[in-house]
Order: sequence, then C-alpha cells, then structure tokens
Amino acid sequence: MTAPAVPGLSPSHYLAMDPRSNTRPKLSLVLFLTAAVALTFLPLPQALAASPTVLKKQIAKLKKQIRNLKRQLANATQPVPDWIEFVTIGLPGNTADPSDGDAGLAGTQNFGSVPYEFRMARFETTLAQYTAFLNAVAATDTYTLYNDNLASDANVAGIARSGAPGSYTYATFGNSARPVSYVSWFDAARFCNWLHNGRPTGAQNNATTETGAYPLYGATSGVSIQRGPGARYWLPSDDEWYKAAYHQPPGAGGDGDGYWAYPTRSNSLPGNQPGPSPLVNQANFRLGSNLFSLTQNATYDNQQNYLTPGGTYEESASYFGVYDLGGNLAEWTDGLPSFGNRATRGGDWVSYGAQMHSNSRNATPPTISDSALGFRVATTP
Repeated sequence: MTAPAVPGLSPSHYLAMDPRSNTRPKLSLVLFLTAAVALTFLPLPQALAASPTVLKKQIAKLKKQIRNLKRQLANATQPVPDWIEFVTIGLPGNTADPSDGDAGLAGTQNFGSVPYEFRMARFETTLAQYTAFLNAVAATDTYTLYNDNLASDANVAGIARSGAPGSYTYATFGNSARPVSYVSWFDAARFCNWLHNGRPTGAQNNATTETGAYPLYGATSGVSIQRGPGARYWLPSDDEWYKAAYHQPPGAGGDGDGYWAYPTRSNSLPGNQPGPSPLVNQANFRLGSNLFSLTQNATYDNQQNYLTPGGTYEESASYFGVYDLGGNLAEWTDGLPSFGNRATRGGDWVSYGAQMHSNSRNATPPTISDSALGFRVATTP
C-alpha cells in the first residue's frame, strides 16, 4: 500500500532539578534548630521557681518543636528530583545480542553489551525542557537551536518564538509533555552541554553550549566530535541505547538470548492503540494499513498533532522502564554507522513497525532535523 505523503520529513528519514543542590543540608536550618532548642528553655531563676506542671508543659512544647524541626530538616536534606526523570540501566557487563543489530550493514553487528551502570531519561526530551533550554541560551540563537517548524508544522508543533534577535523568548503551546522534534544531532549535543554545565543562562559560547560533554566550539557539521571522558550528560551510544531498549535477562522473564526484537518487551510487532490501559505491546507508529496511532485513522491530517506525551503507552516500557524507545520519535545516538552519518533508532509516529525492530539502525546526516526526529539523554549512575 502506498503511504500518504507527510510534510516535514527529510529525504533521508527512511534511510534534572539541578544536581548541584541535590543533597546538601541547609546549614541555616541546622543553626535555627540549635537556637530554637536553646531559646525554648526557661531562664534558670524562672525555671527554679516554676511549678512541676509549668515545667511539664514547657518540656512538652519543646519536644513538639523539636519534632517539627526534625521533619523540616529531613525534608531539606532529601534529594531533589531530577529536572529530567532518569531510570537506572543496570546489569553491567551483560553480553551483546547475538542477533544482527544493523540489517543495513554486511555481516552481523552485535550491540547491547555495556560494562558499566548508567542512567537514561525515562522519556524523550520534551517541549517544556527544550523551551527552558532555548530561553536560557537562545536570546540571539547563534547556532539556530530553534526551528520555525516547531511553531508551524501542526503535526508536531509546540514551541513559539517571539521578539527579535538579541531578545528572543520562547513559549510552549499545547501539551508541553510531548517530545520535541526538528532537532539536529548538533542541537541535541548542545542541549547535553548545557546540562553538563549546570543549565546556565547566557549566549551560546564555551560556558553554555559549546563545551562540556562535546567539544563543539561552534561546529555545525561533521562527525568527528566525540563525547568527552568527563561527560555528565550525553546522547546514548549505540550499545547504551540498544541495551536500554531490548535487553531483559532470561532469568527475569526475558527472551532466551536476553534480547527482545521490539523495545516493548516483545518479539511480536506491537499494536498502536494508545489506550485505555491495560494494553501491552503498543507504540505510537503507523500500521501497514496506514492507520495512525493517535487518531486510529488511515487518513493523514496536516492539522493533527500526532505526538503523544511520554508514558502514554504505559504498559509498553522497556524492561528498565524506558518509554517510547519504539515509536513517537526516532532518536539520535552517538553511533557512527557510515561515513558522514550518525545512527538514529526507534521508529516514529509516521513510520512503519520495521523501524522499531532491533535490526533497524538508520544512517542519518547529523545536520538533519525533521518532524520524526528527537532525542533523549543519558547520564552517570
């Protein structure tokens, strides 16, 4: 069946709350606790003259204050949730998938073995997160981090820009929990650098977007740039992405070789129904009958937004609890499948199910940005 044409797709398409304040207790609160305890005691002459009843009441009051202050101190020292929600990808030292992980290359390409523990974003980078990034560093937008299609392409739109160069501001519209599209590999790498540097505000320079996880220094093309050894946030490698998507040990209910064919914990092609739950093995992609997931209709609508918020297919996460590694948007990785290209994986809202299979690894020019491409980040344990 001939697929309906969809604008916004490149020709090559089918080829934390701030961690700096995470756990430190507030010294001022500790001092306040100490001062409160000291000041609550009665002065010595008054205490000596007080009746046992008065003293008993004062002690009860003191104990209550101490309990309340202890609760406040406990709350102050709790880890603050990450600005991006991460899940741990454990089981370090697992073996690679014995099956071919790239049908487009000759021979058998084995992926999925990762010798260390790391964390990956549970959801794809959202419109809200990317808008915060733009408002922090794109008042001038030296390296064109914003694509006008994010406002005009109704199929995926969700960020509007206003103002003039030097004073641009950005705002989301619609459901800001949907993933951001129209981002190149370089846009995604700059987002990682911004996270690495503590989400600073300012021009796009070495302190914000140009150094950190990736030594970009103004680069907008090429594939020679690699993740730095001290990266705190980064785009997943081929093996990291593959493991998070397809791995599940046989002893934990996984397939016999430890890898599924699809990132929905299944060897069968998923369905594409978004709900109601419980519906297992579902994803946001297009069936062979051209049936789009969100509308459950085969007729393409250029005014319909086809993206879904992370977790919509709530019974279909990977073994590690990562959502939408199949469907919604294809995702950039650090992989280098062929000269001049970066690896993208996962399929998307407009592609067919084969794109979600573990042997589907697309070679995509890193400068491409279209309506079916997004990304997610990984970080340290």
